[in-house]
Amino acid sequence: MKYKRVLVKLSGEALSGPAGFGINTKSLETVAAELKKVYSKKIQIALVVGGGNIWRGAGKEIERVTADYMGMLATVINALALRDILVKNGMPARVQSAIEISKIAEPYVRDESIRHLEAGRIVILAAGTGNPFFTTDTTAALRAAELKCDVLLKATQVDGVYSDDPKKNKKAKKFKSLTFDEAIERGLKVMDTAAFTLCRESALSIIVFNFHKPGNLLNAVSGKPIGTTVYL
Repeated sequence: MKYKRVLVKLSGEALSGPAGFGINTKSLETVAAELKKVYSKKIQIALVVGGGNIWRGAGKEIERVTADYMGMLATVINALALRDILVKNGMPARVQSAIEISKIAEPYVRDESIRHLEAGRIVILAAGTGNPFFTTDTTAALRAAELKCDVLLKATQVDGVYSDDPKKNKKAKKFKSLTFDEAIERGLKVMDTAAFTLCRESALSIIVFNFHKPGNLLNAVSGKPIGTTVYL
Protein backbone atom coordinates (compact mmCIF):
# COMPACT_ATOMS: atom_id res chain seq x y z
CA MET A 1 0.00 0.00 0.00
CA LYS A 2 1.26 3.47 -0.85
CA TYR A 3 -0.31 5.12 2.20
CA LYS A 4 -0.33 3.89 5.80
CA ARG A 5 -2.52 6.50 7.49
CA VAL A 6 -5.31 8.24 5.61
CA LEU A 7 -8.14 10.63 6.29
CA VAL A 8 -11.31 10.02 4.30
CA LYS A 9 -13.73 12.93 3.88
CA LEU A 10 -17.26 11.66 3.24
CA SER A 11 -20.24 13.83 2.39
CA GLY A 12 -23.40 13.36 4.41
CA GLU A 13 -25.12 12.47 1.15
CA ALA A 14 -23.02 9.30 0.99
CA LEU A 15 -25.22 7.97 3.80
CA SER A 16 -28.57 9.14 2.47
CA GLY A 17 -29.26 6.89 -0.51
CA PRO A 18 -31.55 7.85 -3.41
CA ALA A 19 -33.77 10.09 -1.27
CA GLY A 20 -30.90 12.49 -0.65
CA PHE A 21 -32.01 12.97 2.94
CA GLY A 22 -31.63 11.09 6.20
CA ILE A 23 -29.67 7.87 6.76
CA ASN A 24 -30.17 4.88 4.50
CA THR A 25 -29.22 1.45 5.84
CA LYS A 26 -28.11 0.16 2.44
CA SER A 27 -25.88 3.20 1.97
CA LEU A 28 -24.30 2.61 5.38
CA GLU A 29 -23.55 -0.99 4.42
CA THR A 30 -21.98 0.17 1.15
CA VAL A 31 -19.74 2.64 2.97
CA ALA A 32 -18.72 -0.05 5.47
CA ALA A 33 -17.92 -2.51 2.67
CA GLU A 34 -15.62 -0.02 0.93
CA LEU A 35 -13.87 0.91 4.17
CA LYS A 36 -13.36 -2.75 5.06
CA LYS A 37 -11.39 -3.31 1.85
CA VAL A 38 -8.92 -0.73 3.12
CA TYR A 39 -9.07 -1.67 6.79
CA SER A 40 -8.24 -5.28 5.95
CA LYS A 41 -4.92 -4.06 4.53
CA LYS A 42 -3.93 -2.71 7.99
CA ILE A 43 -4.33 0.90 6.89
CA GLN A 44 -5.02 3.42 9.66
CA ILE A 45 -8.25 5.28 8.85
CA ALA A 46 -9.63 8.56 10.16
CA LEU A 47 -13.03 9.71 8.93
CA VAL A 48 -14.72 13.09 8.69
CA VAL A 49 -18.34 13.04 7.57
CA GLY A 50 -20.55 15.96 6.62
CA GLY A 51 -24.08 16.57 7.82
CA GLY A 52 -25.84 17.75 4.66
CA ASN A 53 -28.15 14.73 4.62
CA ILE A 54 -29.69 16.01 7.85
CA TRP A 55 -29.15 19.77 7.98
CA ARG A 56 -28.14 22.32 5.36
CA GLY A 57 -28.46 25.56 7.26
CA ALA A 58 -31.36 27.94 7.31
CA GLY A 59 -32.57 31.29 6.13
CA LYS A 60 -32.68 34.52 8.08
CA GLU A 61 -34.98 33.01 10.72
CA ILE A 62 -32.00 31.16 12.26
CA GLU A 63 -28.68 32.93 12.77
CA ARG A 64 -25.62 31.60 10.96
CA VAL A 65 -23.83 30.68 14.19
CA THR A 66 -26.82 28.69 15.45
CA ALA A 67 -27.25 27.02 12.06
CA ASP A 68 -23.59 26.01 12.02
CA TYR A 69 -23.85 24.43 15.47
CA MET A 70 -26.93 22.54 14.30
CA GLY A 71 -24.86 21.27 11.37
CA MET A 72 -22.16 20.09 13.76
CA LEU A 73 -24.76 18.09 15.68
CA ALA A 74 -25.90 16.55 12.40
CA THR A 75 -22.37 15.25 11.82
CA VAL A 76 -22.47 13.64 15.28
CA ILE A 77 -25.63 11.74 14.29
CA ASN A 78 -23.93 10.51 11.12
CA ALA A 79 -20.78 9.58 13.04
CA LEU A 80 -22.74 7.46 15.52
CA ALA A 81 -24.47 5.62 12.68
CA LEU A 82 -21.12 5.01 10.98
CA ARG A 83 -19.54 3.73 14.18
CA ASP A 84 -22.24 1.16 14.73
CA ILE A 85 -22.17 -0.13 11.14
CA LEU A 86 -18.37 -0.36 11.22
CA VAL A 87 -18.37 -2.29 14.49
CA LYS A 88 -21.09 -4.57 13.14
CA ASN A 89 -18.79 -5.33 10.19
CA GLY A 90 -15.79 -6.19 12.34
CA MET A 91 -14.04 -2.82 12.40
CA PRO A 92 -13.52 -1.32 15.87
CA ALA A 93 -14.31 2.39 15.78
CA ARG A 94 -14.46 5.40 18.06
CA VAL A 95 -16.32 8.69 17.70
CA GLN A 96 -14.48 11.80 18.84
CA SER A 97 -16.37 15.07 18.96
CA ALA A 98 -15.03 18.62 18.83
CA ILE A 99 -18.04 19.60 20.96
CA GLU A 100 -18.13 17.98 24.39
CA ILE A 101 -20.93 15.44 24.39
CA SER A 102 -19.54 12.85 26.78
CA LYS A 103 -22.64 10.65 26.98
CA ILE A 104 -22.19 9.47 23.41
CA ALA A 105 -18.71 10.42 22.17
CA GLU A 106 -15.16 10.96 23.35
CA PRO A 107 -13.80 14.51 23.23
CA TYR A 108 -11.40 15.11 20.37
CA VAL A 109 -7.86 14.83 21.71
CA ARG A 110 -5.13 14.52 19.12
CA ASP A 111 -2.92 12.12 21.07
CA GLU A 112 -5.90 9.87 21.86
CA SER A 113 -6.87 9.82 18.19
CA ILE A 114 -3.37 8.71 17.25
CA ARG A 115 -3.43 5.98 19.90
CA HIS A 116 -6.71 4.68 18.51
CA LEU A 117 -5.31 4.66 14.98
CA GLU A 118 -2.16 2.85 16.04
CA ALA A 119 -4.29 0.30 17.90
CA GLY A 120 -6.22 -0.49 14.72
CA ARG A 121 -9.37 1.48 15.46
CA ILE A 122 -11.10 3.72 12.93
CA VAL A 123 -11.53 7.22 14.33
CA ILE A 124 -14.62 9.16 13.28
CA LEU A 125 -14.12 12.87 13.87
CA ALA A 126 -17.43 14.61 14.48
CA ALA A 127 -18.77 18.13 15.13
CA GLY A 128 -16.43 19.86 12.72
CA THR A 129 -13.76 22.03 14.30
CA GLY A 130 -16.15 22.89 17.12
CA ASN A 131 -16.43 26.43 15.79
CA PRO A 132 -18.98 28.10 13.50
CA PHE A 133 -17.98 29.43 10.06
CA PHE A 134 -15.78 26.41 9.28
CA THR A 135 -16.87 23.61 6.94
CA THR A 136 -16.27 19.89 7.23
CA ASP A 137 -13.78 20.27 4.35
CA THR A 138 -11.74 22.54 6.62
CA THR A 139 -12.17 20.02 9.45
CA ALA A 140 -10.83 17.26 7.21
CA ALA A 141 -7.78 19.30 6.23
CA LEU A 142 -7.09 20.34 9.83
CA ARG A 143 -7.45 16.86 11.29
CA ALA A 144 -5.42 15.25 8.51
CA ALA A 145 -2.58 17.68 9.22
CA GLU A 146 -2.85 17.25 13.01
CA LEU A 147 -2.87 13.46 12.80
CA LYS A 148 0.00 13.40 10.30
CA CYS A 149 -2.00 11.52 7.68
CA ASP A 150 -0.23 10.62 4.46
CA VAL A 151 -3.05 11.88 2.25
CA LEU A 152 -6.54 13.38 2.33
CA LEU A 153 -9.03 11.34 0.32
CA LYS A 154 -12.04 13.40 -0.71
CA ALA A 155 -14.84 10.97 -1.58
CA THR A 156 -17.31 12.54 -4.01
CA GLN A 157 -19.93 11.64 -6.60
CA VAL A 158 -17.69 12.61 -9.53
CA ASP A 159 -14.50 10.99 -10.77
CA GLY A 160 -12.15 13.91 -10.22
CA VAL A 161 -11.62 17.62 -10.76
CA TYR A 162 -12.75 19.19 -14.03
CA SER A 163 -12.08 22.49 -15.76
CA ASP A 164 -15.84 23.16 -15.65
CA ASP A 165 -19.01 21.44 -14.46
CA PRO A 166 -19.05 18.22 -16.55
CA LYS A 167 -22.82 17.98 -16.15
CA LYS A 168 -23.26 21.34 -17.88
CA ASN A 169 -20.25 21.41 -20.20
CA LYS A 170 -19.52 18.23 -22.16
CA LYS A 171 -16.16 19.69 -23.20
CA ALA A 172 -15.02 20.06 -19.60
CA LYS A 173 -11.52 18.64 -19.14
CA LYS A 174 -10.69 16.24 -16.32
CA PHE A 175 -7.33 16.76 -14.65
CA LYS A 176 -5.28 13.72 -13.62
CA SER A 177 -3.16 15.90 -11.37
CA LEU A 178 -2.71 19.55 -10.43
CA THR A 179 -0.44 21.55 -8.20
CA PHE A 180 -2.09 23.68 -5.56
CA ASP A 181 -0.94 26.80 -7.41
CA GLU A 182 -2.46 25.57 -10.69
CA ALA A 183 -5.77 24.84 -8.99
CA ILE A 184 -5.79 28.31 -7.43
CA GLU A 185 -4.92 30.03 -10.71
CA ARG A 186 -7.72 28.19 -12.50
CA GLY A 187 -10.21 28.95 -9.73
CA LEU A 188 -11.07 25.27 -9.32
CA LYS A 189 -13.29 24.45 -6.37
CA VAL A 190 -11.42 21.42 -5.06
CA MET A 191 -12.33 22.28 -1.49
CA ASP A 192 -13.24 25.51 0.25
CA THR A 193 -10.49 28.14 0.52
CA ALA A 194 -9.59 27.55 4.18
CA ALA A 195 -9.29 23.78 3.66
CA PHE A 196 -7.29 24.22 0.49
CA THR A 197 -4.86 26.62 2.16
CA LEU A 198 -4.35 24.27 5.10
CA CYS A 199 -3.50 21.39 2.77
CA ARG A 200 -1.06 23.49 0.78
CA GLU A 201 0.71 24.80 3.88
CA SER A 202 0.93 21.26 5.30
CA ALA A 203 2.13 19.77 1.98
CA LEU A 204 -0.81 17.39 2.26
CA SER A 205 -1.93 15.97 -1.07
CA ILE A 206 -5.64 15.64 -1.84
CA ILE A 207 -7.10 12.87 -4.00
CA VAL A 208 -10.58 13.65 -5.30
CA PHE A 209 -12.34 10.51 -6.55
CA ASN A 210 -15.70 8.83 -7.11
CA PHE A 211 -16.45 6.93 -3.91
CA HIS A 212 -19.50 5.27 -5.43
CA LYS A 213 -17.48 3.10 -7.81
CA PRO A 214 -16.68 -0.12 -5.91
CA GLY A 215 -12.98 -0.52 -5.15
CA ASN A 216 -12.06 3.10 -5.80
CA LEU A 217 -11.19 3.84 -2.19
CA LEU A 218 -8.80 0.90 -2.07
CA ASN A 219 -7.35 1.93 -5.43
CA ALA A 220 -6.69 5.43 -4.08
CA VAL A 221 -4.94 4.06 -0.98
CA SER A 222 -2.92 1.69 -3.17
CA GLY A 223 -1.63 4.59 -5.23
CA LYS A 224 -3.40 3.63 -8.43
CA PRO A 225 -4.08 6.56 -10.78
CA ILE A 226 -7.73 7.35 -10.14
CA GLY A 227 -9.52 10.66 -9.78
CA THR A 228 -7.44 13.81 -9.50
CA THR A 229 -4.45 14.38 -7.25
CA VAL A 230 -3.73 17.90 -6.02
CA TYR A 231 -0.22 18.29 -4.64
CA LEU A 232 2.37 20.88 -3.64
